[in-house]
Amino acid sequence: MKRVLIAIGTRPELIKLAPVVREMRSRPEEFDVRVVLTGQHRELLDQMCEFFDLAVDADLEVMQPGQGLNKLMAKIMARFDVILDDIEPELVIAQGDTTTVLAAAMASYYRAIPFAHVEAGLRSGDLMSPFPEEGNRRAIGAVATWHFAPTLRAASNLLAEGIDPSRVFVTGNTVVDALLQTAARDDITTPEVATTPGKLTLITLHRRENFARLDGLLATLRTLAEENKDTTFVWPVHPNPSVRQRAYSALGDVENVRLIEPLDYGQFVHLMKRADLILTDSGGIQEEAPALGVPVLVLRDVTERPEGIEVGAAMLVGTNPQDVYKFASALLRDSLLAQRMRRAPSPYGDGLASKRIADVLETGTCASFQPTKAA
Repeated sequence: MKRVLIAIGTRPELIKLAPVVREMRSRPEEFDVRVVLTGQHRELLDQMCEFFDLAVDADLEVMQPGQGLNKLMAKIMARFDVILDDIEPELVIAQGDTTTVLAAAMASYYRAIPFAHVEAGLRSGDLMSPFPEEGNRRAIGAVATWHFAPTLRAASNLLAEGIDPSRVFVTGNTVVDALLQTAARDDITTPEVATTPGKLTLITLHRRENFARLDGLLATLRTLAEENKDTTFVWPVHPNPSVRQRAYSALGDVENVRLIEPLDYGQFVHLMKRADLILTDSGGIQEEAPALGVPVLVLRDVTERPEGIEVGAAMLVGTNPQDVYKFASALLRDSLLAQRMRRAPSPYGDGLASKRIADVLETGTCASFQPTKAA
């Protein structure tokens, strides 16, 4: 039996790793799985653990107000090092590109403990966008032992960087596992806003690199709402004060805009399923929306997830307010364009990524993920 430590810091990491934890814990003769939270998204992690029925073995509680990235990185590494002493894992697993993942990878590397990187190989090509995620994932790739790439393109990025091909596996993205498992559940209460008649546009904006551009984007969202009275614009506003205060100030008085509290994952999946269009700077939603057949506009200048754009399920529109307005208006008014995007194939997963990851860690191999073909 292999003792495995899985490190989780943020809400997206928990969503994407919950299926991996479940799959590995279903093989108790092969894996002794321990889960450690760092608490980067302290206010969001507890509800996620309850939703996924995820038993946690330790919580590092690293967050404090006004803490910079350097202090956060140092604190996570120091506290994670203590956990490595206590648990003595034979393998450490983390997902994505946050400070938690980089700290776990480096702490494991310094102890010569194998590290498995879930969602490996994503690259935007711009070290400063997204910041600091692009730099984090490049550094993680340099020290990881196992690289679980969600797509063939991600695997190709790793091979181009000189990663040993025998350590790279195309698994699909575990977010699709979580999404499909959640969408199939019948015990989730549909959020009230999802029952609103007419069209619904879902908004999520929270990335650090967009803070300087947020006022222009907010003005554009206001114009779109005022010109499309038949559409309800719903925004579960991120708790970050840099986003929250400005969102309510700019949009709080618009009749067909609903600024709501962050939803639990199950309710958010229901809201995505209900949406006619999604505007986002999120990474995970770029993967989830195509699996649900919902057109998505990516409000970023570059993306490490180009596959959805290449198959026509998403558009990379940037952060220029005029461009956001042009493309959003076109989709809100052109039903044929929206329908073409809905019919695009899902390039990110088939719901079996977690099984492939567990198979590799148990047997050393798995059958590679093959993207869904367009109908």
